[in-house]
Amino acid sequence: MDDPEERFTDLYDRHYRSVLGYALLRADRDVAEDVSSETFLVAWRRLAELPEPPLPWLLGVARNLLAKQRDSRHRRQALVDRITALTTSRDHEAWDVAEHVVDRETALAALSALPERDVEAMVFATWYGLPPEQAAGVMGCSVRTYNVRLHRARKRLARALGLDGGRHPRVLNTPLEDSR
Repeated sequence: MDDPEERFTDLYDRHYRSVLGYALLRADRDVAEDVSSETFLVAWRRLAELPEPPLPWLLGVARNLLAKQRDSRHRRQALVDRITALTTSRDHEAWDVAEHVVDRETALAALSALPERDVEAMVFATWYGLPPEQAAGVMGCSVRTYNVRLHRARKRLARALGLDGGRHPRVLNTPLEDSR
């Protein structure tokens, strides 16, 4: 059989049920079907290198893919567990979606009213978390000039948000990653 499509079709027809059965013994149906499909995708890409008989190799690929799925699931669960451990009941009580939508719209309106240079200075500090030396280099100015621009930009934003009399919110003073 010289035609790669025919060879692959024959391989698939002969071994798909075995690969799926193996995966079903180790995972739920959706994961097993995904792993089986991905196994044959790998087989298609490496069709010229498949050993004889191909079934042990296919099962080895499926086994590795199942291990990756399991590891990924464990990492996701560990992340959920960490977030849960760090979340307090006060966080749940304080969360009001409507409030956050209004806050977001207010913040976007205030940002759009600022000069581009102010927004740029704050983006480098808050979104990218760049230290003043690096942000100044990007903006093409001295560190001192950048710090003055950032300070003035924060003051203008606070004024636009109506916060000039009180404490500035965290987002004005720290990198965005810290405030998420």
